[in-house]
Amino acid sequence: MTMNSRRLTRWFGLLAGAALLATAGTASAQNVEYTFSRDIAPILQKNCQECHRAGQMGPMALMTYEEVRPWAPLIKMKVVERLMPPWHLDKTVGIQDFENDVSLSDVEIDTIAGWVDAGAPRGNPEDLPIPVAWPDDELWRMAERYGREPDLIIRSTPWTQSAQGQDQWWTPIIETGLTEDRWVTGMEVRPTMEGRPVTHHAVIYLQQEETPGDFQEVIDVPGQGSYLTEFAVGKIGDVFRENTGKLMKAGSQIAFDNHYHSVGEEITAQTELGIWFHEKGYVPKYRVYSNALGVQQSMATLDIPPGKVTTHHAYIPLRTQARIENYQPHMHVRGKAMSMEAILPDGQVQMLNHVDHFDFNWHVNYVYTDESAPVLPAGTIIHITAWHDNSEANRANPDPTQWIGWGQRSFDEMYHAHVNMTYLTDEDYQQIIGERRK
Repeated sequence: MTMNSRRLTRWFGLLAGAALLATAGTASAQNVEYTFSRDIAPILQKNCQECHRAGQMGPMALMTYEEVRPWAPLIKMKVVERLMPPWHLDKTVGIQDFENDVSLSDVEIDTIAGWVDAGAPRGNPEDLPIPVAWPDDELWRMAERYGREPDLIIRSTPWTQSAQGQDQWWTPIIETGLTEDRWVTGMEVRPTMEGRPVTHHAVIYLQQEETPGDFQEVIDVPGQGSYLTEFAVGKIGDVFRENTGKLMKAGSQIAFDNHYHSVGEEITAQTELGIWFHEKGYVPKYRVYSNALGVQQSMATLDIPPGKVTTHHAYIPLRTQARIENYQPHMHVRGKAMSMEAILPDGQVQMLNHVDHFDFNWHVNYVYTDESAPVLPAGTIIHITAWHDNSEANRANPDPTQWIGWGQRSFDEMYHAHVNMTYLTDEDYQQIIGERRK
């Protein structure tokens, strides 16, 4: 059974409950006549069709009325309970402005619920929005943003995953071929089309000689190198802000860490890393560093008793002032929630973000806007708190009778936050803080 087949089965299993919910109605939707053509199709285009179309990870296509209508009750249940689109942040605390926010507004949720309650009418086809020209699956999604194909494509060597068997990790090291230092403005990771069914995720590390004295300890994982980026369902790539970038040096290497799982048929897979460079000779003011905040503490201390919900903490000091560019929690099937707080030098605690309903099927990368990205002083402690549910109440838990520790398998556990961080000069830090206070 493929990943999409398993997801489709789970969605069918929810249809009975969704049908009951569809009859509940919403007060705000009463006496309003919603139609698919005028009201629902634009919401689906903006928030759903990127995944729910042929060849993508959504278990069904949501492109036309004929495709959407059979799923209307389930769609209502998913959006009313804020399970779809995948956006797992607690909307009552922390930062709420993001460049890639796909969550639905209360008005959009009421519109979908009201449409379903009214019997999901089609409406006038002339009211339909112009269809989105979605890219072919073999295209690089970020090519349109940069106006060109990647400047450099690095491929892992092939791996053949057997039809049955345990998860496997394929970790080839590939030369970049760079003969001079180059600055990266964007990156995208994608499995090959053939390999997508068996690719759980792929972490990309950078191996290169670093200059002593850098602000950041750049060797994150012994034997692998510094965390660079990754592929996971819910994340496309990384785009770096104006006058920033990641540095790839001459003679550098890419270390792939591809996590594969069996799906009932033998499949050969590869992972591709597409890189867009700044123009030759350009040196941005700031180098962006990638971090897996909490990974060392997680590896050393994670211990989850059977049948329990546990809480673990990691504390990471900032040696100089910095801007946090994104927040991407990472746990496995027992992951329940994760928060990221800033403990300021004066003792004040700021909740940056809290993911209150983590879902291992989606690894959402929450990218802050220029105005919302946290700017923190030297001496700040980043506090990561992770909750794991190893009880029977966790429907994703394969065995609540087992003690669980740190490990790479999906049935093991871990916790950390993938975060890009830009270290600032005193002058720029004070300027940003001053502008925000105004």
